[in-house]
Amino acid sequence: MSDLRRSFLDFFVSLKLTIALLALSIILVFWATLAQVRLGVWGVQEEFFRTFFVLGRLPGTDIPVPIFPGGYFLGGLLLINLLAAHTQRFRFTWRKSGIFLTHAGLILLLIGELLAGLLQQDFQMRLDEGQTKDYSESFRSNELVVIDASNPEWDEVVAIPEALLARQKELQHPRLPFRVVPKAYYPNANLTMKDPAKPAGASAAPALASRDIGERVDVTPLPITYRDNERNLPSAFVELIGPEGSLGTWLVSTMMIQPQSFDYAGKTWRLQMRFAREHKPFALTLLDFSHDRYPGTEIPKNFSSRVRIQAEDGSEDREVLIYMNNPLRYQGLTFYQAGFDNNDRTTVFQVVRNPSWVLPYVACTLMTLGLLIQFSIHLVAFVRRRSTGGAANASAKAA
Repeated sequence: MSDLRRSFLDFFVSLKLTIALLALSIILVFWATLAQVRLGVWGVQEEFFRTFFVLGRLPGTDIPVPIFPGGYFLGGLLLINLLAAHTQRFRFTWRKSGIFLTHAGLILLLIGELLAGLLQQDFQMRLDEGQTKDYSESFRSNELVVIDASNPEWDEVVAIPEALLARQKELQHPRLPFRVVPKAYYPNANLTMKDPAKPAGASAAPALASRDIGERVDVTPLPITYRDNERNLPSAFVELIGPEGSLGTWLVSTMMIQPQSFDYAGKTWRLQMRFAREHKPFALTLLDFSHDRYPGTEIPKNFSSRVRIQAEDGSEDREVLIYMNNPLRYQGLTFYQAGFDNNDRTTVFQVVRNPSWVLPYVACTLMTLGLLIQFSIHLVAFVRRRSTGGAANASAKAA
């Protein structure tokens, strides 16, 4: 049993394992770099780095099979390897303090990347000049909202995540007097108006809608995209069923900007598929957007947004300038100036929540300090040896 335990420990503290993991990591990064042309940044992160295995498909099937270790697998093993090596082989001395600091920074960097993959959330906020918003929208997540718009003062919103629609299971929310029954779901689709003179194309989905605009629209399913300049636009056919029976089937899609309205149980309801929203306890108002260009060209030099922050509880009311490389950090969120639109009258913020954002900075500082210390220790030792050797040679010559 002791031999088995020793072999197990020897495997995880082995320098050969370290070299193998680093070599596999180089291959993974190179492969992901080539795949980024096809998948984009988000797709590469999901398929190569934030996974235990890179998956392929069996020939002629859609069955996924692991074909290469992913970022979580390699990073996890490398983290175990470093910790095991320090526990079993390294002994702390001042001459090795730089090595310990460097390895501590590397361990912290691996932990920071793991936490970022698990906890980081990315959103987007678009603001026209003079517009105020207290929410941001997700890049990739979507939701079906059923809105009770009967009260002129406020709306009561029931949000159903896209994942529940994808399962196509009947849903009953206690605040809704009817059931929501997904009939079909398409993670990415294109909508086109039907041409009465032409039959629906072979690629179009079955026409299931019996209410509103869905009766006049063809739905064409599309492959899921991961490209940075493209966005999935999901669609679904949803039937609403009350105690007395079906209320009809609606087509909902993120391509539909305006919600569909209907009356039921003495109330006015609205139905809409939209990008998932995250509401905040404060609001941002875009006061002014500036887009500077290099003289005589259309090349962007700088773009900035002057915004006003107003907290719901009245604790905050101030103006802030957000521009390139100068984000706004507020209540655990970071607002980056990401783009602009609408002839320079609309700003686009990337909103990031990453509780571990400071760890990479601390890790890099530790690694830099460790390398400087270790280099200085060896440099001092080298100078001393050279001085001692020079003194010895001088004494020998004098003798």
